[in-house]
Amino acid sequence: MLAIAAQELKSHFDSLMAYILLVLFLGFSGVFTWLYGSDIFIYGQASLQVFFSVAYITLFLLIPALTMRSIAEEMRTGTIEILLTKPISCRQIVLGKYLAIIALIAIALALTLPYYITVAHLGPIDHGAVVCGYIGLLLMSSAYAGIGLFASSVSNNQIISFLISLSVGLLFHIGFGILGRQMGGFAGQLALGLDMNTHFESMSRGIIDSKDIVYFASVTFAGLFAAEKTLESKIA
Repeated sequence: MLAIAAQELKSHFDSLMAYILLVLFLGFSGVFTWLYGSDIFIYGQASLQVFFSVAYITLFLLIPALTMRSIAEEMRTGTIEILLTKPISCRQIVLGKYLAIIALIAIALALTLPYYITVAHLGPIDHGAVVCGYIGLLLMSSAYAGIGLFASSVSNNQIISFLISLSVGLLFHIGFGILGRQMGGFAGQLALGLDMNTHFESMSRGIIDSKDIVYFASVTFAGLFAAEKTLESKIA
């Protein structure tokens, strides 16, 4: 599994996908955090709240592009069958690719640490809130990575996988929130409980609640489990 993760991470850098992701992520987050009209200086506080809000949207858009080829390309080229001739299970393949995606996202987030250092020099900063915000971004990325890998296992076509991942992601990103506010009652509370933004916002403010961790872990597990079962059905 770790060998698959290492090879997958290497392939992202070999195909320029990793560099494109890093440039786009750092570019968007940097511009909107430091230069745009609602940046940190307009915000007027030594806080990374602006960055976390921008990164939340940017990663949501970039992760489907990152995951779309993970399994779809393997099935299209037939290399998935070569992999399975070795003592490797579908679960190990899915988890290996998942770990590679999380590692790449962790690298992208690590490259934004100068933002934290700079803001800390501008004024007193809530270090706990910053740590929780970064953890929240990783957990959110983990959930979308699980969804993206499931979408990649559904079709051999990368574009279709991208659209499926983006559509399902949109449901969690804003869909459940809109439904929850419109429906009310138990159904509304249930929909709000499935809203990604609700769980991320509390963590970005420095609050770690077990229900938020369980939520992100559950979405991740559901996506990876569905990807594993879909892959098994494709090669059966």
